[in-house]
Amino acid sequence: MATTTIAGQTYDVNEEGFLTDPQVWTEELGTELAKLIGIEMTDAHWKAIRFLREDHGVMGETPTLRRVSTQAGIPVKELFALFPKKPAKKMAYVAGLPKPKGCV
Repeated sequence: MATTTIAGQTYDVNEEGFLTDPQVWTEELGTELAKLIGIEMTDAHWKAIRFLREDHGVMGETPTLRRVSTQAGIPVKELFALFPKKPAKKMAYVAGLPKPKGCV
């Protein structure tokens, strides 16, 4: 298993750099993860990330882009603006969750 050091702390990650234990995640770590992929967190970003974390806790898997859009009420276009190019993957990364099984 690979590890990475972020803000002085060491975390276990998979081969793609996603945290392997969602329980170690904090909002401070989420901010640092976002910085690593060039995202400056705003309230709009946090709305999506907090939805992902809550939904994952209930459903047991990382929500897809469509689920985030329909259940959190954030238009897909906005998600692409907040997390450019691969929003589902980037949101999961910042939220400390596994990559979603489906992109849409």
